[in-house]
Amino acid sequence: MEDRLVSDWSRQINFELQNLSSSQKDGRHLLASPKEITHRKLRARTGVRKKMEVVQQDDEALVKLENTGIERSKAVDSAVLGKYSIWRRENENEKADSRVRQMRDQMIMARIYSVLAKSRDKLDLYQELLARLKESQRSLGEATADAELPKSALERMKAMAQVLSKARDLLYDCKAITERLRVMLLSADEQVRSLKKQSTFLSQLAAKTIPNGIHCLSMRLTIDYYLLSPEKRKFPNSENLENPELYHYALFSDNVLAASVVVNSTIMNAKEPEKHVFHLVTDKLNFGAMNMWFLLNPPGDATIHVENVDDFKWLNSSYCPVLKQLESAAMKEYYFKADRPKTLSAGSSNLKYRNPKYLSMLNHLRFYLPQVYPKLNKILFLDDDIVVQRDLTGLWEVDLNGNVNGAVETCGESFHRFDKYLNFSNPNISQNFDPNACGWAYGMNMFDLEEWKRKDITGIYHKWQNMNENRLLWKLGTLPPGLLTFYKLTHPLDKSWHVLGLGYNPTIERSEIDNAAVIHYNGNMKPWLEIAMTKYRPYWTKYINYEHPYIHGCKISQ
Repeated sequence: MEDRLVSDWSRQINFELQNLSSSQKDGRHLLASPKEITHRKLRARTGVRKKMEVVQQDDEALVKLENTGIERSKAVDSAVLGKYSIWRRENENEKADSRVRQMRDQMIMARIYSVLAKSRDKLDLYQELLARLKESQRSLGEATADAELPKSALERMKAMAQVLSKARDLLYDCKAITERLRVMLLSADEQVRSLKKQSTFLSQLAAKTIPNGIHCLSMRLTIDYYLLSPEKRKFPNSENLENPELYHYALFSDNVLAASVVVNSTIMNAKEPEKHVFHLVTDKLNFGAMNMWFLLNPPGDATIHVENVDDFKWLNSSYCPVLKQLESAAMKEYYFKADRPKTLSAGSSNLKYRNPKYLSMLNHLRFYLPQVYPKLNKILFLDDDIVVQRDLTGLWEVDLNGNVNGAVETCGESFHRFDKYLNFSNPNISQNFDPNACGWAYGMNMFDLEEWKRKDITGIYHKWQNMNENRLLWKLGTLPPGLLTFYKLTHPLDKSWHVLGLGYNPTIERSEIDNAAVIHYNGNMKPWLEIAMTKYRPYWTKYINYEHPYIHGCKISQ
């Protein structure tokens, strides 16, 4: 920009100097003395210098504006968007979309000049700019690479270049353009923030929903289960359910398809499937469907048993703090009767914290494992959004060194430490816990139930859950009370046992996933949802038979 302006001004000065020289040759020098001519030359050079200073000031303003934009962009949290922009930059060919970028640049300048044209009553030019802008928008569409552009794009780029050249000659004003760019940058920044909030809201909303296909599957299985006679509803090998010499798994889920993937992937990668026992617990709505699915699709030689959490009569409000809290008017108001936001962005900050699933007993049942399985001494707890990729029996051989919980730690530098999950402004937290203590992950946990009972882990959990009735210690979920309950009672497992982040992080190394014993789709982008990340979904779908009559009939597809 500076070079072009200086060049134009230099040509103008040279032209004036040539006129002065010509006037001397044809006798017109009598109109101006040598002193006046020298003065004119000096004044012309001074003018050029001043204009260059103005350009430099404008360029400095632009640089400052760009730096401000960069700093603001760094502050935008891209976690909800899955850090897609980071992944994209690593994989795109910079030259692959040069025309697309040029068209976008032209459209930006067209918007600027259209504003200037309208403000200066250049209405014909204004209409022409708008027309070319619409043509470019139609050509560009959703294209992100040159190959996606229509054949007419090149002609429209040339037409836009011509009208921009015309506008530049008539309207060019460095200061006005700088101001307009500043306005556009601030507007774009606000739009990004608004879209980020909307994206957060919609992502959380999608994560709460059950796809129609899975709902259909559950309904059809439930109907067929209750058409069975009672004697056909029983699973074989019930004698294995309390045998402590076998490998026992706890899986609590209300998603039939997700539970089937966990069981199938575990058995298909097990060295001795007949020694594995699966204890499934679901709710009354999905109890029939979960039973029917595994009656129709038994896990080979492994043992499986399905229970209904509502049949645990000992799990009542007089014993369980979460159930007691659910009965309080304040909790009902918070979770079920809170004012609904008027806009998507306004509701994004509330939706996550007001999700009743965080008070679901299926979610909190993990704190009652010895009560559910009193005859077992060890059990491996699995979430329903994981996939098993290798034999897990080695976990039963890990020495927990007197600890209760074996888990993979998740902290790295300042991330996923206790102060991220807990309110350290509360003295009950700050006086009892280290804010820099390392967090760990639920999803694949080896629990020593003998040590659990000796250390009264359920009692510790009850203590902290009772103290958090007003949500002053932590906001939501089972991980914060888990961190408190198992504080200094957790043995760190090797990270290759459990790789997390497939539900939100698109930058996980392929080798890290392939070498993991368990991969975990924690986050909003679950593999059974449409918002799942495409590159991670095949690890999950490989354990589903899409030709199965029930799955095919409910139109569940890859």
